[in-house]
Amino acid sequence: MIYWWAIPAVASVSFILTAVLRRYALARSIVDIPNARSSHSIPTPRGGGVAIVVAFLLALPFLAWAQLVTIPAVVALGGAGAMVAIIGFMDDHGHIAARWRLLGHFCAAVWSLFWLGGFPQIIVFGMTLDLSWFGVILAAFYLVWMLNLYNFMDGIDGIASIEAITACLGACLLYWLSGYESLMWVPITLSMAVSGFLFWNFPPARIFMGDAGSGFLGVVLGILSIQAAWTAPELLWAWLILLGVFVVDATFTLVRRLIRGDKVYEAHRSHAYQFASRKYRKHLPVTLAVGGLNVLWLLPIALSVIEFGVDGALGLVVAYIPLVILAIKFHAGEIEEKQALS
Repeated sequence: MIYWWAIPAVASVSFILTAVLRRYALARSIVDIPNARSSHSIPTPRGGGVAIVVAFLLALPFLAWAQLVTIPAVVALGGAGAMVAIIGFMDDHGHIAARWRLLGHFCAAVWSLFWLGGFPQIIVFGMTLDLSWFGVILAAFYLVWMLNLYNFMDGIDGIASIEAITACLGACLLYWLSGYESLMWVPITLSMAVSGFLFWNFPPARIFMGDAGSGFLGVVLGILSIQAAWTAPELLWAWLILLGVFVVDATFTLVRRLIRGDKVYEAHRSHAYQFASRKYRKHLPVTLAVGGLNVLWLLPIALSVIEFGVDGALGLVVAYIPLVILAIKFHAGEIEEKQALS
């Protein structure tokens, strides 16, 4: 039986829930007030990402019932995603010390890896590597970094939503072309959950995603990449390529700030996309540029890895070089005051 009719329902649930959450946030004064570290200029309600979480998590049992997704995958995605979302929700409505947030993030990562069966073999420049227990440790750090970098990159209107939608739909295209249609259901469901929210978050945003939504998206996308690698190792490289804009900007910025000795856990506005949004005085062109890079640059390279046999690690390097150049061009990780004076 075909269950494609359920996909628009996920977007509808997300759309309606976001509207409800917006009214709730306004009524309870759950609003982001602009400050020196903000990329927005008017008070805006936050926490709308909970709609993505709820819509997606409600869909998972249906996908399992319809035998479109395996039970271990549902438990891995649902358990880890819910854990990260709860931590983010609590942090959105109060404050949780960084060390406790990090502990919770690692618990979520370990939970998902347990149900996925650990970390599969990977192919690096033609060599097949079985990393065994070290691979599990590496994968745990990878998932924690993915959820945190997604949080870092959710700083201007629509950017986190556009990244998730284009990456998920790009992955679905790759799955369809390479004969892995069974893997399409989760990413397309996630893309629909994000689409319902994007209506309210598209520049100029009427509600922000919040840590609950951004962390949830990061960990779920990371889990999807590892799940895909169990089917075909080259799919991990494809996912890393598709998520390249966020990975490069966040990682380059973090490394630069670490070298300078900054307190990396403190809020800042030194990501490349933040400098770009201030340069162009709008969020929309930067958000659309991210979508354009994903579709016109990263997707064709990921396609060459999956369909034309290009080595995944080589494809990653080729994909990331221009992104690093853009990060340098837009001063990723530099001191904001320095750029204001230049």
